[in-house]
Amino acid sequence: MGRIVAPYGVKGWLKVVPATAEHDTLLSHKEWWLRPRGDGAQWRRHSLEEGRPHGNTLIARIAGLDDREAAASYAGGEVGVARSALPAAKDEEVYWADLVGLAVWNRQGEKLGTVTAVQEFGAHPVLRVEHGEAREGERPMLIPLVETYVDSFDLQAKRIEVDWQKDYS
Repeated sequence: MGRIVAPYGVKGWLKVVPATAEHDTLLSHKEWWLRPRGDGAQWRRHSLEEGRPHGNTLIARIAGLDDREAAASYAGGEVGVARSALPAAKDEEVYWADLVGLAVWNRQGEKLGTVTAVQEFGAHPVLRVEHGEAREGERPMLIPLVETYVDSFDLQAKRIEVDWQKDYS
C-alpha cells in the first residue's frame, strides 16, 4: 500500500509514498503492517497514531516508533494493510498484490515468465516478469501495466495475457 522513504522529523514519524489511487485511503486504516527493507524482512503489525498528507507523500506517527532512529530502521521498507481490511476489487480492477505469481503469456502463446512484483516508476506501474530459472546476463522483463500492452488478467487461471515479445527488454 506504500513505500517508506525516510524518517520525518525527530519524533519517529515516517514519510510514506502511498501506492493507492487516493492518498488518504492509506490513512483510513488504523492498523498498518510495516516491513523493513531487506531480503527476508518480516512484516510487523503497528497502530497508526496519526497521519496527514504532505505534498505527494504522507507523514505518519506509528505507535512504538518514538525517535528518528527507530523510524530510520524502516526507511526503504513497505507499508501494508490486512487483506481483510480492503474492499473487494470492482469489475475490471485488480489489486497489484493479486498479480504477483501469475504466469505471463504473449499473444503468440509463449510463456514470458512469472510476475514477481508490480513496481511504480512514475508514469504508470510496471510488471516485473522473471523467467523462472536465472540465466546468465538475463534481466527481468519490465512490462508497462497499461491497456496498450496488457490484454487481460485471469486470476482464476493465474494468467496474464500481454502484447509483448520475448526479445523486448
